[in-house]
Amino acid sequence: MNAVATALPGVVILEPQVFGDERGFFFESFNARVFKQLTGLTPNFVQDNHSRSAHGVLRGLHYQIRQPQGKLLRCAVGEIFDVAVDLRRSSPFFGRWTAVRLSAENKRQLWIPEGFAHGFVTLSESAELLYKATDFYAPEHERCIIWNDDDLKIDWPLETPPLLSAKDRQGLPFRQAETFA
Repeated sequence: MNAVATALPGVVILEPQVFGDERGFFFESFNARVFKQLTGLTPNFVQDNHSRSAHGVLRGLHYQIRQPQGKLLRCAVGEIFDVAVDLRRSSPFFGRWTAVRLSAENKRQLWIPEGFAHGFVTLSESAELLYKATDFYAPEHERCIIWNDDDLKIDWPLETPPLLSAKDRQGLPFRQAETFA
């Protein structure tokens, strides 16, 4: 596995070693020893999630103000544009974002540590996202920043307006969002 730095320290792209032939492929999607070698971290994953989204669905920007979740994400079907936003007020990168395309084809993964908001838009006909989380989902602590916030200026690769849930349509502006110390 190879680690690729992003514009935000702590957010890391992981590229697995893929073994393939005419029968198909195999790759190790997570190995605690390798993850520690590459990131210096030993996350305790407590929950695995699987979502499916149609083309143009945008989910996010989500985070939990208590029980923050670190996430290791990969796209098993299709392609997404995945975004992480630094919400740590003490960080010199507070309010900045980074993005990566994750797909079944490139098999890349993205590690997003606690203290970041996360969102993605589906670029393919549909996409299935698999991710491990370091804490349990806590809806009472979940928050949402509006996807098209004027301060964040995320450059979403959209050809048409995205499909949003009611919750995501009601996201708050970044300036009003609860953030981390």
